[in-house]
Amino acid sequence: MTHTPDPALPRLQGSLGVTSIVLMVVAAAAPLTVVSSNVPLAIALGNGNGAPYAFIIAAVVLLLFSVGFVAMSPRVTNSGAFFSYVALGLGRRPGNATAAIALVAYTCIQCAVWGFLGVATNSLVSGYVGVDLPWWVYSFLFIAITALLGYRHIELSAKVLGVALAAEILIVVVYDAVVFATSGGANVGGSFAPLSTVFDPGVAAAITFAIAGFMGFEATVVFRDEARDPDRTLPRATYISVLLIGGFYAISGFALIAAVHPGQAVDLAVTSINGDGTMLTDSMQQYLGVATGHIVQVLLITSLFACALSFHNVIARYLLAMSQNGLLPARVGAIHAKHRSPSTASLTQSVSAAVLLLALVLIGLNPIAQIYGFMAGVAAVGFLLLMILTSIAVWVYFRGAAARGRNLWRLRIIPAIAVLVLVATLIIVLSQFTLVTALSVPVSVVIAAVPAVAGLVGLLLRGGADRPASGDPAPELQTAPRKEPA
Repeated sequence: MTHTPDPALPRLQGSLGVTSIVLMVVAAAAPLTVVSSNVPLAIALGNGNGAPYAFIIAAVVLLLFSVGFVAMSPRVTNSGAFFSYVALGLGRRPGNATAAIALVAYTCIQCAVWGFLGVATNSLVSGYVGVDLPWWVYSFLFIAITALLGYRHIELSAKVLGVALAAEILIVVVYDAVVFATSGGANVGGSFAPLSTVFDPGVAAAITFAIAGFMGFEATVVFRDEARDPDRTLPRATYISVLLIGGFYAISGFALIAAVHPGQAVDLAVTSINGDGTMLTDSMQQYLGVATGHIVQVLLITSLFACALSFHNVIARYLLAMSQNGLLPARVGAIHAKHRSPSTASLTQSVSAAVLLLALVLIGLNPIAQIYGFMAGVAAVGFLLLMILTSIAVWVYFRGAAARGRNLWRLRIIPAIAVLVLVATLIIVLSQFTLVTALSVPVSVVIAAVPAVAGLVGLLLRGGADRPASGDPAPELQTAPRKEPA
């Protein structure tokens, strides 16, 4: 039975511009967090000093994907992102599967961040105050703070993210500049490993962590209802976000290798991910002074928190869109009368995050090696599946009347190329997934299969909207008339 949402259903409102949306996306990417965790992981478990190239590869893959993603954006005028694209292009059942994969992928990456954030906060507090509490105490505290911010209007979250993001980007940019200027020509030249390292078997693990570092970039369309002039704002924000994130990660990765010396980078990265050191913080103290090392400890916490808050906002809007399309109870899609926020979806997400984290704590998993490592791997696989399904949906949608008389390269050919490239990337990631988990093949297969299993469960869901006729926007996916702020 097809579900048709109430046309009078209240919608989110706002006036976010390109800058605000880019801030939300780049904050979700958590630049300082990725440079201090994903980059060392990619170096240690991936292709060594060639790891920064993996972030360039990931950026190119996402740019290919973004061409069709942006082209279809005006036709998908609600905030369901991947879920809405696939429902419009391929139909109800694939859309439901996409929604399930998205929830699992984003919940996993957010849980990974909660574990890392708890450890980082406890390290800071115990080092300065001498109070040593279980890491999860701080994780649950930050979940509560995030629930409060997510309950309010999105502009408040954007302001919080903006302050935290500006500080962390500034410190890493200064670090990169100082390293390249003072570390010596041999170190700088040696940090740019031969391109042949791109073909090392370990590049699969490096790409996995690189892909995970880009999660959240589709927030450019998740915030459609709250964007000012979305048809112009969202494409610009998408391309800018991918280029900024990819360039920032790659340059910072080369700088980190140059700073610690190319011959020692792999050993130090292994030491860092095992919890016996902090590769980036120690290097920053060497190049920018001891005081900077203390500042970075604080900024790492704000970076992690900004990342978790961004993921919270994305997940809440997925829940909102799913509710308004009949996949979840109608009350989950309620809009707060005062804050114009997805308040019920936000609270639902907060409770589910707390429950999942509690389960992992009770199991006794290590917050970095297991919670962060495993969850980031699952999220990367899920993210690739989401982009594959979305690119196929774009290609199918523009196959008929919707593409007539339009740019076939942008609407058909490049989306088809994106599908092939994304599938190849997924195969590469899965081929060496044991490098990510450091577990046996059977266990690694089970972990990597979690997003696919979620997708199969989603196929069984009965709610959702059937695909409209080719070339026409889906009435049930359209946004109510927008009210511009006074």
